[in-house]
Amino acid sequence: METWVIALNLYLIVINIAGFVLMGRDKEKARRGEYRISERTLWQVAILGGSVGSYFGMRIQRHKTKHVAFRLGFPLLVILHGGLYVWFVL
Repeated sequence: METWVIALNLYLIVINIAGFVLMGRDKEKARRGEYRISERTLWQVAILGGSVGSYFGMRIQRHKTKHVAFRLGFPLLVILHGGLYVWFVL
C-alpha cells in the first residue's frame, strides 16, 4: 500500500473519531446547560472528512436528530466522502 493511502486512512480515522467525540461532548454539554460546541464546528469536522463519525455520533447519541440540515446533510456527506475515497484510492 502506498504511503499516501496509509496517511489518508490515518487522517480519516482520527477525524472521524473527533467527529464522534464532538457530537457526544456537545450532547453532554446540552444536558448540563453548559456553553455548547458551535454547529459550525460540528459541520467543519464533518466536511473535512469526519462525516461518518459525526453521523454515527448523531445517531447513536441521538443528538441533532431534529435538525433537518444534520439529518440530511450528514448522510449526503457520507455518500460524497465514500465516493471520493473510492475515486482517489482506486
